[in-house]
Amino acid sequence: MIFYALLALLAVNLAAFAAFGWDKHCARTGRWRVPEGTLLWLAFLGGTPGAFAGRALFRHKTRKQPFVGRLWAVAALQAAGGAAAGWHFFLR
Repeated sequence: MIFYALLALLAVNLAAFAAFGWDKHCARTGRWRVPEGTLLWLAFLGGTPGAFAGRALFRHKTRKQPFVGRLWAVAALQAAGGAAAGWHFFLR
């Protein structure tokens, strides 16, 4: 069970990373872009590390302030959820 959860997390992180790279490529070549909502949903589904890595490596969406704030909000929600889950399962 844990193996499949980790496999799913790896997959969503790779998808988020690839989506940032593809969106940067599309931005440079004038193609249809990946919607910001899709990028944020991939992060929300557990791909936050992949999203931040793709953002840094491809230097993409680093200055779009509303997007950056939303991505950090997703990361904060995940951290709070992880802390609450940790408290519930391990310290209670």
